[in-house]
Amino acid sequence: MNESMLRQAQELQAKLAKAQQELADLTIEASSGGGAVKVTITGQLKILSVKISPEAINPDDAELLEDLVLTAVTEAMAKAQELAAQRLGKITGGLKIPGLT
Repeated sequence: MNESMLRQAQELQAKLAKAQQELADLTIEASSGGGAVKVTITGQLKILSVKISPEAINPDDAELLEDLVLTAVTEAMAKAQELAAQRLGKITGGLKIPGLT
């Protein structure tokens, strides 16, 4: 590997590390049930919080609350993955590098 290619690889590695740190610092929020359930996650898919309004808690209909939580988590994860793909895609030029998105 020549010196130029090595330098380019090191620059790419540094850019990827920076982008991954930015994703770790980024928070994404999603909600369901008109805001009855709110989920906050990082750009690296770490769940930070789940907020449930008291009105959404019905002991006779736990299945509805389960669905609301699942919907909010799924939406938050999809948003985070889309942001990660956009940010990392700019750096990698569209290359699919395993473990990055």
